[in-house]
Amino acid sequence: MKVTAAHDPNDFEMAVRHNIPFVVIMNEHGVMAGTGTEFDGMDRFDARVAVVAKLKEMGRIVAEKRPYIHAVGHCSRCDTTVEPRLSKQWFVKVAPLAKAAGDAVRDGRVKIEPAELAPRYFEWVDNMHDWCISRQLWWGHRIPVWYGPNEEVIVVGPGESAPAGYTQDPDVLDTWFSSALWPFSTLGWPNDTADVKKFYPTSVLVTGYDILFFWVARMMLFGLFAMDGVPPFHTIVLHGLVRDQFGKKMSKSRGNVVDPLEFIDKYGADALRFTLARGSNPGKDQALAEDWIAGSRNFATKLWNATRFAMMNGATIEGPLPSTDSLSDIDKWILSRLAETTSEFSSLIESYEFSRACEAIYHFAWDDLCDWYLELSKEAFASGNAAASQRVLGHVLDTLFRLLHPVMPFITETLWMTLTGGETLVTAAWPKADSSHINKESEALVGELQKIITEVRRFRNDQGVKPSQKIPGRIIAPDSVTAYSGAMAFLLKLELTEFTPSASVEIGSMKVEFDLSGTVDVVAERARLEKDLVTAQKDMKTAEVKLSNEGFMAKAPENVVAEIKERMAATSADIERITAQLAALK
Repeated sequence: MKVTAAHDPNDFEMAVRHNIPFVVIMNEHGVMAGTGTEFDGMDRFDARVAVVAKLKEMGRIVAEKRPYIHAVGHCSRCDTTVEPRLSKQWFVKVAPLAKAAGDAVRDGRVKIEPAELAPRYFEWVDNMHDWCISRQLWWGHRIPVWYGPNEEVIVVGPGESAPAGYTQDPDVLDTWFSSALWPFSTLGWPNDTADVKKFYPTSVLVTGYDILFFWVARMMLFGLFAMDGVPPFHTIVLHGLVRDQFGKKMSKSRGNVVDPLEFIDKYGADALRFTLARGSNPGKDQALAEDWIAGSRNFATKLWNATRFAMMNGATIEGPLPSTDSLSDIDKWILSRLAETTSEFSSLIESYEFSRACEAIYHFAWDDLCDWYLELSKEAFASGNAAASQRVLGHVLDTLFRLLHPVMPFITETLWMTLTGGETLVTAAWPKADSSHINKESEALVGELQKIITEVRRFRNDQGVKPSQKIPGRIIAPDSVTAYSGAMAFLLKLELTEFTPSASVEIGSMKVEFDLSGTVDVVAERARLEKDLVTAQKDMKTAEVKLSNEGFMAKAPENVVAEIKERMAATSADIERITAQLAALK
């Protein structure tokens, strides 16, 4: 059995356990030395060839198997073979430091988010070996150790000078040693400066889980040691790695490296920032696709257009909000949704759920505000009778921009200043949710309006009515709903006139009647729908026969069965939709 205790990490551990001597046979230049053989002075590669030749000459090699797989480390920069070699280095005795770092998390002084990554932290700090901190590199912080002419060894601290004739150690500190000092060395430590008193400890550290050990654990070691047992932060928030659109790790060899500067030039910094925040689930990697960044750019454009609409229609932040009695249910609804979203968004940000926070604010801005509130308010704005809505819209946008500012700082800064005339958004107060604005009755009422609008739009599309074409319509619903017939008719291109209905749509207990005469050929449309219904019913029957066939079910792969069930569900929905359309035609 071969044991090279001074030239292999595993052999070194074995030698320590069994008191095997450490024999160094290669110097720092890769030249054989100290073997007492003819190979001394030979380059490592030449020596290996010479050793094989010598063994053959001695008859000690009877067979060779080539090629064979052998794990050999190579330099990442020059691809040179790395030769492990025992040498004198400086180490940090980590046992007492690591225990303190583990205890700080165990006793709750420091939290790790997400909590499921805490065991990984404990695995490292509880099993940490003494840390080699010296590096034979040209660049870095010099190790402050000096050697005297008679082999004296001293440490020279800040502001001190080495005695004459002393030479400094040529090595530099491991970069993670230097980085571990960051929370306090940047503040003027070891002096007790005003910055140290004010900024140490910090609050939240946000970093990738891949350097939890290399950087975060080391900061904990040094912070607790150097700062009288005070950890450098109270919370560690770990995010994942950004991967390519297929979830693959980025690498130059794969050619899938994403250059963020290119995306910033193409879509804007806010679009990239919002995409990354929206995809940032605690401790989970995220795939980054260009389509998603383009979608965030579209979101920014949506905000821009909403603000332009607001400014054109007199939105303002001047004065207090109108009293509840003077607001429409549509205004009450958007204020209610704003209060709920503000509370949810703030809570999610405080719990470091950035992805969920971005989803919440995105859907409020795009769906609630732009797709519904602005649309439902257009009739009021067009009529010039919207003073209350102007103030409400100004308030909603003001609050929205404040909430969005951390994840879309540039566009929100510009839009907020345009809307409010304020100096800068970055110093504006964070919004507080006003629970008095939460109004479930108005939310329920607007929910009914949304159902009507959605179903009528679907009906118009199914009947082939052009989006711009007006048709006579009548909304039959409770008074609280019909009070907004004008707003709905404005969106749905309905003429609220007297007519004899030729078609209708039922939405729960509500109903919308239409006069499609001269707009849709009812006879031809009925014939088309009946033909589609027959086809759908045949498809349904075919699927039912297959799924009831025991022989087929026994042999068919699971994915085939699942596909048939999916088609069957879709066909069932088609039958229901077509049947409803036929019932609507009179």
